[in-house]
Amino acid sequence: MRCSTTDTARTQLAALEARAKPGRHESRWPVVLAVVVVTALLLALPERVRLYPLWATFALGAVVIAPMLMVGLSGGASVRWLRLERATVVVFSAVLVANLLVNLWALVFAMMEGAGGALGLRLLTSSIAVWVTNVLAFSLLFWQIDRGGPGSRDQGAGPRPDWLFPQDGASPEQVMPGWRPTFIDYLFLGFSTATAFSTTEVAPLTPRAKLLMMIESSISLTTIVIVGARAINILGS
Repeated sequence: MRCSTTDTARTQLAALEARAKPGRHESRWPVVLAVVVVTALLLALPERVRLYPLWATFALGAVVIAPMLMVGLSGGASVRWLRLERATVVVFSAVLVANLLVNLWALVFAMMEGAGGALGLRLLTSSIAVWVTNVLAFSLLFWQIDRGGPGSRDQGAGPRPDWLFPQDGASPEQVMPGWRPTFIDYLFLGFSTATAFSTTEVAPLTPRAKLLMMIESSISLTTIVIVGARAINILGS
């Protein structure tokens, strides 16, 4: 059984490499929208759980979006802007994860302060913001690191994948010609990881992919089971 599973994975990877031909430039607008949503959520969080002031939140969002716009204007042909986009997205995602951990600590601390409708509502709204930010932060990170990032995927020159999508092993007649995962595929991966706490249709292939999914699932589990459940309990009492 183990040999059969290994042979199937190798067959899927071979099919993936055979289809790895240069394709069209991936649109950055869904990614820009995700960054805007994350920035808005950071602005909506209570003052005492922010790692940085309001002006820094705007600056951080602008620094991440600017290279994406330049990549879009260049049609994905500028290596310099692609590298800058990759660096800013990875740093942005790391800052978001650090912010999430601080937010969770603050929310758990708030749970121990007392009860009441105001506290319950604050916990509920903050936990929703943390959960959505968690999904978007890891979706951005998955999108940027898998197969060398969107630039490498567009050119079909990326390294071996960190995640194996169902389309990678599908027959040519079942998949659009030149198919490659885009941000929407990684958004679905991030959403599934945060809701199912496990792999669904996408299989992690590398240790870093498994570790990142474990971290996202842990943050999501803490947010839903501990903070969200406590908020609903307070509101219902």
